Amino acid sequence: MRNKNKIILWSIYFDANKTRADGRRVPKKLAVSAPKLEEIQRAAKRLGLQPEVVSDAAHPSSPWLKTGQLILPKTESKDKTVKKIAEELCQLRR
Repeated sequence: MRNKNKIILWSIYFDANKTRADGRRVPKKLAVSAPKLEEIQRAAKRLGLQPEVVSDAAHPSSPWLKTGQLILPKTESKDKTVKKIAEELCQLRR
Protein backbone atom coordinates (compact mmCIF):
# COMPACT_ATOMS: atom_id res chain seq x y z
CA MET A 1 0.00 0.00 0.00
CA ARG A 2 1.17 3.48 -0.84
CA ASN A 3 2.44 5.79 1.88
CA LYS A 4 1.24 9.32 1.17
CA ASN A 5 3.92 10.87 3.39
CA LYS A 6 6.89 9.33 1.54
CA ILE A 7 8.50 9.70 -1.89
CA ILE A 8 10.40 6.89 -3.58
CA LEU A 9 13.27 7.86 -5.88
CA TRP A 10 15.15 5.61 -8.29
CA SER A 11 18.51 6.37 -9.90
CA ILE A 12 16.94 5.89 -13.34
CA TYR A 13 15.07 9.19 -12.79
CA PHE A 14 18.37 11.09 -13.11
CA ASP A 15 20.21 9.01 -15.74
CA ALA A 16 21.18 10.94 -18.89
CA ASN A 17 21.62 7.65 -20.76
CA LYS A 18 17.90 6.84 -20.42
CA THR A 19 15.00 8.31 -22.36
CA ARG A 20 11.83 9.66 -20.83
CA ALA A 21 10.09 6.48 -21.98
CA ASP A 22 12.74 4.43 -20.13
CA GLY A 23 11.99 6.28 -16.89
CA ARG A 24 14.09 9.45 -16.80
CA ARG A 25 12.07 12.18 -15.04
CA VAL A 26 14.33 15.20 -15.44
CA PRO A 27 15.34 17.20 -18.53
CA LYS A 28 18.58 16.12 -20.26
CA LYS A 29 20.35 19.27 -19.04
CA LEU A 30 19.72 18.23 -15.40
CA ALA A 31 20.47 14.54 -15.92
CA VAL A 32 23.86 12.97 -15.17
CA SER A 33 25.49 9.92 -16.67
CA ALA A 34 25.04 6.71 -14.64
CA PRO A 35 24.16 8.24 -11.23
CA LYS A 36 24.99 6.15 -8.18
CA LEU A 37 22.59 5.75 -5.28
CA GLU A 38 25.21 7.24 -2.94
CA GLU A 39 25.41 10.41 -5.06
CA ILE A 40 21.65 10.84 -4.96
CA GLN A 41 21.68 10.24 -1.21
CA ARG A 42 24.40 12.88 -0.76
CA ALA A 43 22.43 15.38 -2.87
CA ALA A 44 19.29 14.74 -0.80
CA LYS A 45 21.23 15.22 2.45
CA ARG A 46 22.68 18.50 1.18
CA LEU A 47 19.11 19.69 0.60
CA GLY A 48 18.22 18.92 4.21
CA LEU A 49 16.16 15.81 3.45
CA GLN A 50 16.49 12.60 5.45
CA PRO A 51 16.91 9.87 2.83
CA GLU A 52 16.41 6.23 3.75
CA VAL A 53 18.36 3.85 1.49
CA VAL A 54 17.05 0.49 0.31
CA SER A 55 20.07 -0.86 -1.56
CA ASP A 56 18.67 -4.17 -2.81
CA ALA A 57 15.53 -2.79 -4.50
CA ALA A 58 14.97 -3.07 -8.26
CA HIS A 59 13.02 -0.63 -10.43
CA PRO A 60 9.86 -2.30 -11.79
CA SER A 61 10.92 -1.78 -15.41
CA SER A 62 14.20 -3.67 -14.84
CA PRO A 63 13.71 -6.20 -12.03
CA TRP A 64 17.02 -7.94 -12.82
CA LEU A 65 19.03 -4.81 -11.85
CA LYS A 66 19.22 -4.14 -8.10
CA THR A 67 20.01 -0.42 -8.33
CA GLY A 68 18.40 0.51 -5.01
CA GLN A 69 15.98 3.24 -4.09
CA LEU A 70 15.74 6.24 -1.77
CA ILE A 71 12.74 6.90 0.42
CA LEU A 72 12.25 10.52 1.43
CA PRO A 73 9.70 12.28 3.61
CA LYS A 74 7.26 14.20 1.43
CA THR A 75 7.68 17.92 1.97
CA GLU A 76 6.49 19.06 -1.48
CA SER A 77 5.46 17.50 -4.77
CA LYS A 78 7.55 14.62 -6.12
CA ASP A 79 8.35 16.55 -9.33
CA LYS A 80 9.75 19.52 -7.38
CA THR A 81 11.79 17.24 -5.14
CA VAL A 82 13.19 15.29 -8.11
CA LYS A 83 14.15 18.52 -9.89
CA LYS A 84 15.90 19.95 -6.80
CA ILE A 85 17.87 16.75 -6.31
CA ALA A 86 18.81 16.72 -10.02
CA GLU A 87 20.12 20.29 -9.74
CA GLU A 88 22.12 19.32 -6.64
CA LEU A 89 23.51 16.25 -8.45
CA CYS A 90 24.76 18.50 -11.24
CA GLN A 91 26.49 20.68 -8.62
CA LEU A 92 28.11 17.61 -7.04
CA ARG A 93 29.42 16.40 -10.40
CA ARG A 94 31.17 19.71 -11.19
